[in-house]
Amino acid sequence: MNKEIDLAKKTLKNGNLVIFPTETVYGLGGDATNIEAIKRIYKLKKRPTTNPLICHFKNKEEIDKNFEISKLDNLLINLYWPGPLTLILKRKKESFIQPLLSNNSNLVGCRIPNHPIANKLLESLNFPLAAPSANIATKISSTHPSHLSDELKKNTYILEGGSSTLGLESTVIQTIKNEIKILRLGSITIEELKDKFSHSKITVENFDLKLSPGNQKKHYSPNLPIRLNVLEVHKNESLLNFGRNNLKSLICEYNLSPNHDLNEASKNFFNYLYLIDKTECAGIAVAPIPNYGLGKTINDRLIRASS
Repeated sequence: MNKEIDLAKKTLKNGNLVIFPTETVYGLGGDATNIEAIKRIYKLKKRPTTNPLICHFKNKEEIDKNFEISKLDNLLINLYWPGPLTLILKRKKESFIQPLLSNNSNLVGCRIPNHPIANKLLESLNFPLAAPSANIATKISSTHPSHLSDELKKNTYILEGGSSTLGLESTVIQTIKNEIKILRLGSITIEELKDKFSHSKITVENFDLKLSPGNQKKHYSPNLPIRLNVLEVHKNESLLNFGRNNLKSLICEYNLSPNHDLNEASKNFFNYLYLIDKTECAGIAVAPIPNYGLGKTINDRLIRASS
């Protein structure tokens, strides 16, 4: 892997883009201090520049150099980094991070991933990586190299790392005094945050398009139309199932978790959605998913995917 990391490093230093694995989904990375690299990310993804990018760092010290961190931010950091938490932080005036990646705002989504390849890549660099999910805008997030579109493959260097271990994106949070605002549902659940931060006010505001990615009305979408919370499957539909029930498809079925395990379902979600989107059918019927824990995140993705 050392040779691959060296090639990825060279690619990034030249202002070009690298796809790399994280524990959540695959990222499309570019030098966060290089405006041309940021422009390449937006252009390749066909993503509007009003949709902010998350910035990935090697360690907290690098974030300290660039951003202001509150007491509550520090509590979250100590608990979840490295891991699937993205914090919205205020950029310091001396930071070299390009404002274009965050709507020319001084508020930026920051994260330290928890994946050996991602961390090794970041450790080799003297700049952080702007890295949205490695997919074309509005399409299904990639949790395996096989999910990557031909357009992405042709225009990037790819570090392969198998399947993502979590399968859902990071939870995006902004703290204001003693309040935790969840701007994007993700791999860290509301219930877990309420349990660990019982003295903080916790709200969900997953509609802020300026601060957090993943809040577009249409997002995470397959090519086939989706029908949610079905009680029966039409004869021309494939089925994305969950748990044990009487739902059956005459064409194709993938069950996110026969045992009603939402952790298993979240890991399988984007992969099964990708596979089922390849079947020859008129649409995708989706079984009801419990709306708690990671089920809330899955349902958020499904609602946007079906828009």
